[in-house]
Amino acid sequence: MAKEEYLDEVHVRILRVTEDLRAIQRELNCAAMEAPGDPELMEALSQLPEMESLQILKSALDQMRHFLWFYMQIMTNETEAGDKLRQSIRKTVAKHTVISAEATFVERLKYSGDTTLLRYLTENKGRKPN
Repeated sequence: MAKEEYLDEVHVRILRVTEDLRAIQRELNCAAMEAPGDPELMEALSQLPEMESLQILKSALDQMRHFLWFYMQIMTNETEAGDKLRQSIRKTVAKHTVISAEATFVERLKYSGDTTLLRYLTENKGRKPN
């Protein structure tokens, strides 16, 4: 797959996920507004399966937010250290086995986030966080 095709696919996926997240937010907002006046709805929304799925979503979004922060730091850092970090990440990813297509989104996200974080911390051991 060519780089442009890959980037186009990622861009389309980002747009799709963003729109899905907005739709989820609208639906949860409507449910939150209706629930106080409907005891049955309130009970259904607070049951374990619904709360568990919301916790999984929250966890994935928190992890993505952290990953995106590190990603933006790496990609927008024009210093020599930033360039060295990007090269180090590329080498590390190339050395590791490819994550299977059957891996869940969270597993793939965790792997990429962990790799980025470890490389960032390894290259900047003596540096204090902001």
